[in-house]
Amino acid sequence: MIQIKEFFDKNTWTLTYVVWDENTKDAIVIDPVMDYDSAASKISDVSAQAVIEFVRAHELRLHFILETHAHADHLSGSQIIKRAFPEAQIAIGEKITKVQEIFKGVFGLPEEFKTDGSQFDRLIKDGEEFLAGSIKIKTFFTPGHTPACASYYIDGNVFVGDALFMPDYGTGRCDFPAGSATDLYRSVHGRIYELPEDTKVYTGHDYLPNGRALKFMSTIAEEKKENIQLKGTTALEDFVKLRNERDRTLAAPKLLLPSVQVNIDAGNLPPADQNGKRYLRIPIS
Repeated sequence: MIQIKEFFDKNTWTLTYVVWDENTKDAIVIDPVMDYDSAASKISDVSAQAVIEFVRAHELRLHFILETHAHADHLSGSQIIKRAFPEAQIAIGEKITKVQEIFKGVFGLPEEFKTDGSQFDRLIKDGEEFLAGSIKIKTFFTPGHTPACASYYIDGNVFVGDALFMPDYGTGRCDFPAGSATDLYRSVHGRIYELPEDTKVYTGHDYLPNGRALKFMSTIAEEKKENIQLKGTTALEDFVKLRNERDRTLAAPKLLLPSVQVNIDAGNLPPADQNGKRYLRIPIS
């Protein structure tokens, strides 16, 4: 029987999930967080350690650390998790190579930075089904928020990253490089909303709109009926207009620049300089 435990990072509004089979103890982690204090440029592993402690306390066998995309609002804790569980593979959709190509130029990364996705242990194809022990995972690409977003379907549950949020908040933004409101509409209407209506939808973030309590799970039926930006009846043109207008009012995520350059490198920090310190690149525009 599949079990799911959420971990909420209030600093970045991010949901991390541990998914496991209660009978076999096989498990995966989805979208872990590395804590980062941007003012002090200081990292810590508090969020990741909470996940590690949970996995150990329940004696789970961790097979994969799955990323739904290269996040722009938090640094990935995947390498912290992997150090604790070296046999676990860090995996992401194979379109990550497109994001690497874009941001290698944005950050002026050195020539040796690879854009073939080889920093990750596994690149997953669209429609690919694979096993984490006894857990069957089906991947389907859901671009729009970024060109490389993927959703993971597991036994009546779908983990959608930033494609969809709770019905009272809407969808992910689409104004990052190579993002597309048209693509997101097609991903949601043509893929996510095609799942059975009782499928449980787990989101990558919750922003607690209007001060309500944390929510992170809805159903396909609820999203199609109630999502304030993208219902089952919403027309493509209406969504694209609404999403693009909304995106023009949004400030850049506060951790955009440090997050992306770490996350396209599978959660690895930049190599140490000659003085032993690591430095992030911050382009000035």
